[in-house]
Amino acid sequence: MTGTLVLAGTPIGDVEDAPPRLARELAEADVIAAEDTRRLRRLTQALGVRPAGRVVSYFEGNEAARTPELADALAAGERVLLVTDAGMPSVSDPGYRLVAAAVERGVRVTAVPGPSAVLTALALSGLPVDRFCFEGFPPRKAGERLARLREVAGDRRTLVYFEAPHRLAATLTAMAEAFGEDRPAAVCRELTKTYEEVRRGPLAELARWAADGVRGEITVVVSGAPETGPGEVDAAELVRRVAVRESAGERRKEAIAAVAKEAGLPKREVFDAVVAAKNTAEG
Repeated sequence: MTGTLVLAGTPIGDVEDAPPRLARELAEADVIAAEDTRRLRRLTQALGVRPAGRVVSYFEGNEAARTPELADALAAGERVLLVTDAGMPSVSDPGYRLVAAAVERGVRVTAVPGPSAVLTALALSGLPVDRFCFEGFPPRKAGERLARLREVAGDRRTLVYFEAPHRLAATLTAMAEAFGEDRPAAVCRELTKTYEEVRRGPLAELARWAADGVRGEITVVVSGAPETGPGEVDAAELVRRVAVRESAGERRKEAIAAVAKEAGLPKREVFDAVVAAKNTAEG
């Protein structure tokens, strides 16, 4: 008889947000795989729980090596509880490899639903939540980051990102370049904690605000691209989109073709807009 893998959501800030079932799972699991065993110790103390099972570390640095060990424990019939520092495992945190290994071995996988920075930020952002896409952390290198943002510039779904505070200003600036300076967005900081803050506004305005430095855990929510039909995108916006793609290393011909496809326009119309803008600048 195989065991069970339990993915448990942990508080993203306020420990009182911990679901009641989490305490029971922590007390009864045969194995607790924790992203940070010190944080786990603080959590169990706050919840008044004394784990009966063994505790092992399971983080980015040892995830690949430790997954077979935990999969063997599951295959042997043990109940393995997976927790990360905050929120749900596998969401920009360790967990995917172990879930995949458990599924491959026919092991039951279940979850203790808990707090989520993604859903909390979406709800607080004031932006549409009927359709959204979680993009995780943007690439750290400027060129790669801009290229990745450019790929989703035309996506009409609300976009959600995690970001480190020391990279926030650069990322918001890149978003303003890729999505447009006036694209509505929200920066959600220290969610559920004492200094929780939600700053809403156009991307360019948020980038200027973040330039002075921002602290804490950050989630960024960006409105999707506005719905437009053929002929509804003005020439200046077409030129801007082509320029963004060119700055990311794309050749002008390919950039024009991609922008035309996004906007539902003939390539010739986008080409003419680019040429006209160039002539105006030179004149």
